[in-house]
Amino acid sequence: MKTSYQYKIKPTKEQAEKIDKTLEMLRCQYNYLLAQRFDWYEMNRCPVDRCPLICHLPELKEHPSYYNQKASLVQLKIDRPWYKEIHSQVLQEVPKKVELAFDRWLKCDANGKKSGRPRFKGKGQYKTFTYSQFKKHHFANNRITLSKIGEVKVIVHRPIPDGFDIKTVSVTRKADGYYVTLSLDDKTVPTVKPDFNPDNIVGIDVGLIDFYVASDGSRIAAPKHLRKAERKLKSAQRRVSRRKKGLLRRKKAIQKLGKQHKKVADTRRDFHFKTAKSLLDKYDVVAVEKLNIKGLAKTRLAKSVNDAGWGQFITILSNKAENAGLKVIAVKPNGTSQECSSCGHIVKKPLSQRVHSCTVCHTNLCRDLNAAVNIKNRGTHGLKAQSMSGLGVVEKPTLTRSRSVSQRRGVCGVRHKKNGWVKVVCLVIWCCDEV
Repeated sequence: MKTSYQYKIKPTKEQAEKIDKTLEMLRCQYNYLLAQRFDWYEMNRCPVDRCPLICHLPELKEHPSYYNQKASLVQLKIDRPWYKEIHSQVLQEVPKKVELAFDRWLKCDANGKKSGRPRFKGKGQYKTFTYSQFKKHHFANNRITLSKIGEVKVIVHRPIPDGFDIKTVSVTRKADGYYVTLSLDDKTVPTVKPDFNPDNIVGIDVGLIDFYVASDGSRIAAPKHLRKAERKLKSAQRRVSRRKKGLLRRKKAIQKLGKQHKKVADTRRDFHFKTAKSLLDKYDVVAVEKLNIKGLAKTRLAKSVNDAGWGQFITILSNKAENAGLKVIAVKPNGTSQECSSCGHIVKKPLSQRVHSCTVCHTNLCRDLNAAVNIKNRGTHGLKAQSMSGLGVVEKPTLTRSRSVSQRRGVCGVRHKKNGWVKVVCLVIWCCDEV
């Protein structure tokens, strides 16, 4: 079992200066290694649509991979002796971060998503460094020993469970101080297996007026953390704008502004954790909509959408459910507010209309409650489909090579031919007592 604990540390003035100096040197090295990759990339690319017939190729440089950039750190310490003040493992993490950022730009991550072009980090933007190996006895008596920095006081608000080993330690600078994050691992603790009652299910519809409305009729009002703190944030931002760049007073004003933003973020995160726990204490399965939150954050409701933090809440809810052996299932959001939860009739209505009134079955209820019931029904059907697929019934569409008409006559389902591929959609039909 793997987990992580974060503690606040109280370094001395000299230790804080060492941490800041380490972060600044790592930032410079990060930018240098990233520039190496960009130079190689620009020298070796050629526009396909306007390539000349005869062109002189420059001498190809060695591809700056993780291993040769890591090997160059030896010469770095010779040319710049002050880099010897940084622990070797901490310095070796920089080429790894550069490679990860560059690969996410050119390739896809595990979820098939691409990131934007990596940016050079400005002063104060490099905020974390990591020790890839750590001995457990270096963390004892509310103190932690960090190589090249020294013994630092730790505020241990919760003890590390027995049997867990410390794998890595990350030091992070935030607006209100410094923190250490311990990555813990215990191979003797088995991963929790799913054990839930599929009938104990609830559907929730997240929103901006109410943070969520559940299918059982319960609702929680949107806390609007950012809106409540907006007045203080504006005042702190004006104070920063009035200060002259480069002065100590501006630096202090920026620090106060950062503390205000961190307070809002911490309050929102605490609310998400408590809300997720209250849901999972009552239900084994929670059905949610698979929303395009990035798209919603580009609309006129962007500030309220970001203030609600739906993405963070669903992530926390999913992680807590997985650790408890429970289930969070995401369903398609198409038409959950327009479809009648009683008869299935589509009732078109604008966003301003907050009451669902069906002209067929004469159902009248809150628009969000109607959507929550639809989400619950879709989640129930999704669970049944997953259980059927676990028994060997095909649920997902399969892709097969295009064949002749005579060969394809025996294939059941709906066929869509595109680019030489045939998509076969298998229909899953089940019988149940409750319809």
